[in-house]
Amino acid sequence: MSRRTRWIAAVVAVALLACVLAWWLAAEDGEEQPTLMAEPPAGALEVVPAPSIEEAGECAGGARRPFTPESVTIDDVVADAAVVGVPRDARGVTGVLPISNKVELAWDLGGIRPGSRRGNVLLNTHTWEDGSALGNALLEELHLGDRLMVEGGGSSLCYEVSMRIEVPVEEGYRPYYEEDGPPRVAIVVCSGERRPNGVWSHRTIWFARALSRA
Repeated sequence: MSRRTRWIAAVVAVALLACVLAWWLAAEDGEEQPTLMAEPPAGALEVVPAPSIEEAGECAGGARRPFTPESVTIDDVVADAAVVGVPRDARGVTGVLPISNKVELAWDLGGIRPGSRRGNVLLNTHTWEDGSALGNALLEELHLGDRLMVEGGGSSLCYEVSMRIEVPVEEGYRPYYEEDGPPRVAIVVCSGERRPNGVWSHRTIWFARALSRA
């Protein structure tokens, strides 16, 4: 096997382990309301848990103006996970990070920013079949009522999870892209079962409402 062939095989192997978010999210109208997410089974995690944001007293204030997100801390899940802006593709679909970025989040570059008065701050991260990515930690540990804090440029804003849903990959969920609704963070990851073709059966989305803004 040549060096180039071995390199291609390695790339394919990594791609099969990770969730590449197939952007069903821009699906056609008329999808049915998804059911609430069932709790996923436990798996091996490498994400270092964060302390409770509420116990640390981190959510007393609010952002004075919209800001670009740089990091996210999530209750009992992760502290200061890096946020990287990723542009949309030619179809207007939100972009994703390379599948090797296991504990970072992609933000819809140029989209709604934390501190905005309306709309969803769009985030996504990867799920790995071996349970070692941030998406796996979110599936196990991020629930209704949990809090997350978004920081950037000296500003911060806290959010509380108000909805967690799971949607079949064949459907879609346009509310993820909401620009005129209340200020929220929307996070999506792959979930369910990984099919033989490498595509996961579902997507899980969390919506978290802004707790305060000055």
